[in-house]
Amino acid sequence: MSVHVTPLGDRALVLQQDTQGADGWKQMADLAWALKQQAEAWVVDIVPAYETVTVLYDPAKLWREIEQGPEAAILLPYQLAERKLRDLIENGKEASERGGKGRRFDLPVYYGGQYGPDLEESAERSGLTAAEFVEEHSRVEYTVAMIGFMPGFPYMSGLPENLEQPRKAVPRAIVPAGSVGIAGKQTGIYPLASPGGWQIVGCTPIHMFDKERSEPVLLRAGDRVRFIPVSGGDFR
Repeated sequence: MSVHVTPLGDRALVLQQDTQGADGWKQMADLAWALKQQAEAWVVDIVPAYETVTVLYDPAKLWREIEQGPEAAILLPYQLAERKLRDLIENGKEASERGGKGRRFDLPVYYGGQYGPDLEESAERSGLTAAEFVEEHSRVEYTVAMIGFMPGFPYMSGLPENLEQPRKAVPRAIVPAGSVGIAGKQTGIYPLASPGGWQIVGCTPIHMFDKERSEPVLLRAGDRVRFIPVSGGDFR
């Protein structure tokens, strides 16, 4: 496994593989998963993205772990972290095949109206009626490629090609939490109210981020998602 390692400040390393094609994110998700299975005390967090995995680490814990070894006197913290990570990568080749396809979530979504203000225009751009657009959007299974932009925001692959949408020319000042949007080839869900430029076609009452939960972020890379259309009454 060929992995390029680059320091990011004094407490993080960025890992990048020679990925190819639109599914390169899967290799990043696999690499992150394998590293998490073996994470040692000096690893603070492991964050997969489309083309990279960022590993945040604690230099003090790293030093304490290796301070008895001869390499401690001649290597900088990030060099020590890189050496340790390469050992974990080598040991994790079998684990990188992942012990499953991620978890499965069915998320209720109310499409259109005040909760999906861009549904009609999005459907028109796709040459569909609003009802046909909803049927197309909800019939497929999406895969969470990464979490980014803000805590809990899932970037999901699997959008049918005919549903692809441009970002809004003028972003909204506030997009409500739970809003389901489309931008380019991706579907996403806003976990918190924030500015945003995605085309909003619906909303889910399920919280993508809740700081009171033991795991505040609901979804993670590799999870699979289906959208289930519901009525306004069910949504409320």
